[in-house]
Amino acid sequence: MTWNIEYYQKENGKIPVYEFMLTLEPKMRAKVSHYIDLLEKTGTNLTEPYVSSIKGERYKGLWELRVKFASDITRVFYFTFQRDTFVLLHGFKKKTNKTPESELERALKYKKDFERRNSDE
Repeated sequence: MTWNIEYYQKENGKIPVYEFMLTLEPKMRAKVSHYIDLLEKTGTNLTEPYVSSIKGERYKGLWELRVKFASDITRVFYFTFQRDTFVLLHGFKKKTNKTPESELERALKYKKDFERRNSDE
């Protein structure tokens, strides 16, 4: 099966994952890009430690791409749309063991917005 990668775009035209990647050091940016490529090639066969589902009923369907380089950890949230597409929502630098609820809520908001604007396609 061929997988597609799509980037969530806000109504104002901004693309959160691109903006996030521009803030990363070049080596981390390259590793995040490599993991995105792996996700596209491997699809749902990609497992931990590369990806993990977000726990909890509220966040059902949300996943995170887990990237570590040296002591830096980043996460890129995504979800599956129409069986063959992963939609990358946004990313953040992880500084604590627990993912901040604000980051989870932002991912959920973007997911709902994407689904609302793309449900008729």
